[in-house]
Amino acid sequence: MFQTIGHTFELMKTSWGVLQKDRELLWFPIFSAIGVAIVIGLFFAIGNATGAVDRLSEGTTSEAGEAATEAIQGGDVVLIVAAFILVYFVVIFFNAALVSAALERLRGGDPNVRSGLNHAMAHIHTILGWAIISASVSLILQIAKANQRNAFGRIALEIVGGVWEFLTFFVVPILVSENVGPFGAIRRSSGLVRKTWGRQITANFGFFIVYLIAVVIAIIPAFLIGLVIPIAGVVVGLITGSIALAVVQALEGIFKAALYEYAMGERPQEFDLRTLQTAYRPAQEGQY
Repeated sequence: MFQTIGHTFELMKTSWGVLQKDRELLWFPIFSAIGVAIVIGLFFAIGNATGAVDRLSEGTTSEAGEAATEAIQGGDVVLIVAAFILVYFVVIFFNAALVSAALERLRGGDPNVRSGLNHAMAHIHTILGWAIISASVSLILQIAKANQRNAFGRIALEIVGGVWEFLTFFVVPILVSENVGPFGAIRRSSGLVRKTWGRQITANFGFFIVYLIAVVIAIIPAFLIGLVIPIAGVVVGLITGSIALAVVQALEGIFKAALYEYAMGERPQEFDLRTLQTAYRPAQEGQY
């Protein structure tokens, strides 16, 4: 496993090289964060104006329990679900734009922000469909885990969520590359995963470490400055943390695009095919 994680970091270096050629890819995670902030702010304003925020707050903190829950109106639930889906849509849309631009580079093109956004817009209907499905599954799992008191039940739900994540690993690249809908993309993704089962687990674990390292690196200068000027440390932390997360998200998008190309039997430009073959072997065969 650790050897595969090591190869993941080797591929990260290659992804970094691609990012250096297309630094504009960093804008997609930034746009995503801004979009999410706008959606949350908008729905919070609506919820505050309609009293939904107060009712939901009482429903989660009141000792009355069931009585407080009954005070929550159907419109409040609709507002929460709509906000949840819209947040997912914003994140997935800009991730799709990032993956589209990365695929364009890996196929020999010269992408930019406009080309990535245009390609995502061309598939906005399927992206919306996938956002609704993904958000619904996530919401159902979260509600189920919140209401699950049995430790084994919670573990089982975590496993279900993990399996769902791995089976849908390639959905976004498929949506922007193939003429299929969200359900077709789920089937296609699960088919590719069955050919490459095991590699996504280590790849995601590798990226967890990368995210952790990025956050630590971002925190160090903020911490040192904060020792002298606390408020300046907070500001620097927000800036460096945002930049670090944007870089890792861009690298992850490039990585996923390259992995999708390889899983499809293609050789993504900028990436060494031998490294891909060594890092990721099919579950039942020694090579493709």
